[in-house]
Amino acid sequence: MKGHLPTPAQLPLQMPQLRDGWQRRTCRAMLRMAGWSLVGAFPDTPKLVLIAAPHSSWWDGVWGLLIKVAIGADVHFMGKQELFFWPLGGLLRRLGGMPIDRGAAKGVVEQMIDQFRQRDRLWLGIAPEGTRKPVKRWKSGFWRIAHDAGVPIFPVAFHYPDKTIQLGPLFDTSADMDADLVRLRAFYAPFKGKHRDV
Repeated sequence: MKGHLPTPAQLPLQMPQLRDGWQRRTCRAMLRMAGWSLVGAFPDTPKLVLIAAPHSSWWDGVWGLLIKVAIGADVHFMGKQELFFWPLGGLLRRLGGMPIDRGAAKGVVEQMIDQFRQRDRLWLGIAPEGTRKPVKRWKSGFWRIAHDAGVPIFPVAFHYPDKTIQLGPLFDTSADMDADLVRLRAFYAPFKGKHRDV
């Protein structure tokens, strides 16, 4: 099923958004030429943890970034603070990068929970597999961030056969992390990445 690319006027009011500009128009044109689109709708909520899978190719990041800019979604991602040096640091921050101090007394999960508490709006994107290689078990950091920050999880799936990115329903965590991970992975069962499924 082919999808679409929503315009700024079609985005939810509470969704963190980027300013419109030539970058958005350029990325929309590139995606149209490449044949990629979205299926589904974005939730109208100011805070969430967005998870994207299957992550089987570096192309996932390319298409994901183009979609993000094309529709104007202000989705942030984590990166080790050592990457945020001049001139790369400025670019990473403009693209939504959030520096993480791996040597800090507070771990990565705690640092992200603090960010959710300090901000009125934050959509944080994470690849739960943590690598492009096949994994039997997802990393649990995304679940712990969402659960402890009290925000929902928004599952997003790459489907390369028809060049769509499927937007799933919001998922509220329960007290049972393992059961939640099983349910989330079940959502991804129909979708195929560039080199594999979940």
